[in-house]
Amino acid sequence: MRKLTAAWSVLATTVLALAGLTPAAQAAPDDIKEALGRIPGLTVVSENPAPTGYRFFKLTYTQPVDHRRPGGGTFQQRFTLLHKEFRSPTVVYTSGYNVSASPNRSEPTQIVDGNQLSMEYRFFTPSRPDRPNWGKQLTIWQAAADQHRAVEAFKRLYPGKWLATGGSKGGMTATYFRRFFPDDVDATIPYVAPNDVINSHDRYNAFLANVGNDPACRSALKAIQRDVLTRRSEFAALAAADAAKNGFTFKTVGSADVSLEISVIDSYFAFWQYQRQSDCATIPKEGAPAAEVYAWFERVESLNTYSDQNLEVYVPYYFQAAYQLGAPESYEGYLRDLLRYPGANVSRTFVPKSVDIPRFDHLAMPDIDFWVKSRGTRLMFVNGENDPWSAEPFKLGFGTKDSYSYTVPGGNHGARISQLPAEQAAEATNTVRRWAGLPPVSPGVSTRSAPAGFPDFDADLTMLERRRL
Repeated sequence: MRKLTAAWSVLATTVLALAGLTPAAQAAPDDIKEALGRIPGLTVVSENPAPTGYRFFKLTYTQPVDHRRPGGGTFQQRFTLLHKEFRSPTVVYTSGYNVSASPNRSEPTQIVDGNQLSMEYRFFTPSRPDRPNWGKQLTIWQAAADQHRAVEAFKRLYPGKWLATGGSKGGMTATYFRRFFPDDVDATIPYVAPNDVINSHDRYNAFLANVGNDPACRSALKAIQRDVLTRRSEFAALAAADAAKNGFTFKTVGSADVSLEISVIDSYFAFWQYQRQSDCATIPKEGAPAAEVYAWFERVESLNTYSDQNLEVYVPYYFQAAYQLGAPESYEGYLRDLLRYPGANVSRTFVPKSVDIPRFDHLAMPDIDFWVKSRGTRLMFVNGENDPWSAEPFKLGFGTKDSYSYTVPGGNHGARISQLPAEQAAEATNTVRRWAGLPPVSPGVSTRSAPAGFPDFDADLTMLERRRL
C-alpha cells in the first residue's frame, strides 16, 4: 500500500512538473491575504471591495532607494493587487505615474482573465524617498529594478505565466523593464509608447503638420490658437479668475502668462492626443465669445495647465524627460509672431529649480531601441494612427522574434487591441492568450466580459497624460 501511495505521489509530481508548475504552485495557499503576509517587506494596507470572484488589496512594498546600494536606505512603494486565482496568468501593470485606487483591469488582464499586480512609479508621491537624489535614484534602470523585485516576490504566489503591460509612459516602462530583466515575464504588451531615440531629431512636428486627413480641422485648431493669443488679455482675465478660485500659483514656470502661452501651444497636440477628428466640429470659430472658447480649452488643454499645483504631481516625469526619455519638440513655428516666450516649452521649464537635472543621457534611449530591434522577444506594440505620441513609435528589427506592431486606424492615445480591425484584433488577442498559455478564442468571441462592479479602465486613467504628461 505504501508503495502504491509513493507511486501515485511520484506520478502526481511528474504530471505537475510536465505542466510547468513549480513546487510553489503545487503548494499554492488557500487564502491570498494570508499568503501576502508571508512576503518579506510587503504590507497589506487594506482589502477593498471587488467584483464577485475577485479580491482587491492595497499594498506597500519596501524597496531600496538605490538598487545599486541596497543597504543605503529604503522607501515604501504603493501597489495594488487584483487577485482571481493563484494559477491564473498574472499581468504586472504600471501607468508610469501613480497607481489607481480602483480594481481596474488592463486590456491584457481582461484578455487572459487573470490576476493583476499594479504598481506606482518611483518618486510619484507617496512612493518617494525622504531625501531623494534625483539624478542617481530616478532612472529607467532603477524603476525597472523596482518592478523586477516585485515580480520576483509575487512569483512565489503566482507561478503561472506573467505578462507586463502599460500605456504611454507605462508602456515605455514595461519595455524598459523587459530590456533590463528580459526573463522576468513571458511577454510584454506596451500601448501607445513613444520611443524618442535621438532627442534632437524629432518627427513630431512633421507628424502634427499632417495628422488626420482633414486639412480644415488642422486649420481650425491653428486659427483658435491664434485667436486666443491675439485676444490674450481677455483669456488671461478668465484664467486668472479660475486660478484665484482654485488657489493656483505659477512659480515653477515663472508666471501665469507663461502658463497660458504654453497651454495654447500644447492645445494642438492635446487635441489629437485625446480627441478624434470628428470632434473638430466642436472647435469654436475665431471671434467666438471668450467664455465659450475658454470652456473648450478646459476640455482640451486648460489655460492653467502649468500651475504649480497641476505640475507638482508630474515633476518626476518632466525630470525624466529632461534627463533620459526626451520629449517632443514644441509645435509653435506658426505662432512665433504672437509668442512672448519662444523656446520656453521644454521639460526643464516644468521642473522646480531646486531639483538638479544631470546632463542629458544620450545613450539611454538608443540602448533600449537597439535591444528591441536586435533581441526583443514576445513584444506587442499598439499605437493610434492620429496619436501624436505615435509619431516616433517602437519598431521591430532584424533580431526581434515573435513580436508584433499594430496601429488603430484613426486611433488616439487611448488605442486598444479591441479597436483594431476585426481580423487584427482576433489575431492580437489570440497571440496574447498564447503567450499566457491559454487556448485561442473563436473570431467574434469576446474575452473581455467581467462580473458587474468593475470600473471602466479607460475612464479611470484617461487624461493622466496630456502633452508631456
